[in-house]
Formats: sequence, structure tokens, C-alpha cells
Amino acid sequence: MPENLRGLIVYLLLPFVAASVGAFAKPGPWYSTLPKPSWTPPGWIFGPVWTVLYTMMGIAAWLVWKKVGWWHPALRLFYFQLLLNALWSPLFFGFRRPDLAFVDIVLLECAIIGTTIAFWRISQAAGVLFLPYLAWVSFATVLNFAVWRMWQATS
Repeated sequence: MPENLRGLIVYLLLPFVAASVGAFAKPGPWYSTLPKPSWTPPGWIFGPVWTVLYTMMGIAAWLVWKKVGWWHPALRLFYFQLLLNALWSPLFFGFRRPDLAFVDIVLLECAIIGTTIAFWRISQAAGVLFLPYLAWVSFATVLNFAVWRMWQATS
């Protein structure tokens, strides 16, 4: 298998591996009873959105990898933000800690901004591919904060 194709496969799989960690912590009955703002998206939207975002993230990382190799600082930021991404679902749904999940998602958003900038400097296309992810996580950060505050008020 050519190295370029192997790299593409690896970078397409990495975000989905991170997602699979979070998949063990499903929303379940606890989440359905949580107070949520009226602007909370319907549950069915999250799967398709994340599938597209994870694919775009993988392609972006692959574009960077093709220019700089496996362990460049930009890709280390990418790996770090994947770790933070993977931690969010277990914190929020598994441990039922919207407060800790909020801390994680704020750190994640900072890591995404750093990754986007680092990717952009290497490949504008990679930076552009990261912008929808940044937008979605920015929205999710505000939603996480709102749910946390509403949960705190009822606890």
C-alpha cells in the first residue's frame, strides 16, 4: 500500500477512534431528564454532524501530514485536541459531570483554535477544513455551559 494512502487511512480513522471512546458514554435516561435550553438541537443531528466533522478533521490532518510528517508540532496539537474530544462524552454522560465537561470543552476549543492556526500555516485547505469543527464546538461550549447552569440550578 502506498504511504500516501496509508497516511490517509490512518488520519481518517484517528478521529473515529477518539469518537469510539466517547461512544461508550451514551446520553441515556439521565440526559433526557436534564433541563436544556430550547435551542438544544435534536439528538438525531449529532451523529451526522460529527461524522462529517471527523471526516473533515482526518482529511485536514492528512494534508498537513503529507507536508510535515507524523510528529510535527501541528500534528501533536491535533492529537491533543483529539484526546480532549474523546474525554468530553465520558465526563458529561458517563460521570454525569457537566461542570467537568465544560472545563474539558473550553480546553478543547483552545486546542482546536491552536490546531486550526497551525494547520493553516502549513496548508490553507487544512485550516479551512477545521473551521466547521471550531464553529460546532463553539456552539457546543455554549450549550454545555447552559446545560451545566440549568442542571446546577435544579441540583
